[in-house]
Amino acid sequence: MTTLSKGANMAVRASTIRAVLGWSPGSGVPDVDASALLLTSGGRVRSDGDFVFYNQPQHASGAVRHLGKRAGADSLDVDLGMLGTDVERVALCASVEGGTFGQVPGLHLRLFDAASGAELARFDMEAGSETAYVSGELYRRDGGWKFRAVGQGYADGLAGLATDFGISVDAEQPAAAPPPVPARVPQHPATAPSAVQSAAGRGEPSIRLTKGEENLPVDMRKRLSLRKQQIAVSLTKHGLTKLTARVILVLDASGSMSGLYTRGTVAGVTERMAAVAAQLDDDGEMQAWTFASNPARLPDLVVGELPEWLALHVRVGQVSLFGRKKPPKGLRPGQVDMRAVGIQNEEQKVIAEVRAYVRDNPVPDPTLVLFFSDGGVYRNDEIERELRAAVEEPVFWQFIGLGRSQYGVLERFDTLPGRRVDNVGFFAADDIEKVPDAELYDRLLSEFPSWLTAARQLGILS
Repeated sequence: MTTLSKGANMAVRASTIRAVLGWSPGSGVPDVDASALLLTSGGRVRSDGDFVFYNQPQHASGAVRHLGKRAGADSLDVDLGMLGTDVERVALCASVEGGTFGQVPGLHLRLFDAASGAELARFDMEAGSETAYVSGELYRRDGGWKFRAVGQGYADGLAGLATDFGISVDAEQPAAAPPPVPARVPQHPATAPSAVQSAAGRGEPSIRLTKGEENLPVDMRKRLSLRKQQIAVSLTKHGLTKLTARVILVLDASGSMSGLYTRGTVAGVTERMAAVAAQLDDDGEMQAWTFASNPARLPDLVVGELPEWLALHVRVGQVSLFGRKKPPKGLRPGQVDMRAVGIQNEEQKVIAEVRAYVRDNPVPDPTLVLFFSDGGVYRNDEIERELRAAVEEPVFWQFIGLGRSQYGVLERFDTLPGRRVDNVGFFAADDIEKVPDAELYDRLLSEFPSWLTAARQLGILS
């Protein structure tokens, strides 16, 4: 084991490093947390997802994990071989709440070979008024990895440290430009009332007209019409020529989803799900939630107002380290302060909130929940409890994975015993933008009809 002084460095031979931030706990000692930042050659993160800490305990790549805290220690694992080639450094950081690091005795960082448990290095640190710290860093050098003892403090806490490395922390949001007013377009012949009525009279799948859809931009309205037809065809394959259901949308807004929001993937998915509500729901409206560390209900998605809704409400969560009573400037009416949503994966919270909504707002029709997540599920026991408790409720939960992994209990639920009816479906789409509508809706609706039959036989549905 090597004892390092500030500024010293050493070669790292182990493939997976366990970094243990330690201190002497006791009465009056502030709470201490470890964190890590994955940095490019420019010393910046690629997105907020490159910040691993207590509210986002695992990087999307799985390369860095926050292992959790015990008395006088908080640990991180860094798998050097799993880091992308554009990650040049991993900064090992610390923050303190309720005081300063000068009030934390015995502050030190120890490095271990995670595979063998052998201690590789120890760095003892001294601090004063700082409330955040970069204790050390792992960095690439000559085809290998080295460790440097840094010992740099920040007086403005984890927020100041994170901002220095490119993390968006409690940023003021610019005022959103008013969305363009879509032009009114003539009714498309394929969805004119006479065509719908005659099709229903022939026993063919009925295409439901939605109030306000005539106000949509031409291209969006054409897409909506074709998608409703495809949904009707998918249901007809299962013997459901007529079906009315309440549709609820749940969107993962955790930090690892930021790229999918930036690329417009989530907006595209939402538009495709709006067609499900337009075809199944009598009023063409869809209740919607966003979630990360906390859930937040969004304004109902009204199909005729789809462009405005997408512009205002399809937004990724934000790091929020300090509570603010005053909302940030630029929030439009109805918009959620995404700092309150956060960036961690806490699926069980939004599942519980949606269940409560369904109980408090009963309808005669079944409820279909369309739940999108990119994985990183780790609250498996809590999620399983919620979904098992929901078995007797008139709700089918359809989970869709957006191309990551680690879906945990969500993808295992079909095989879990002890339920009167299978109330959960799951499939993953590695690149959902490339999945044709026909395939997407077939997969989306493949298990819902069998649940309807079983739930009616068991009296869960009337």
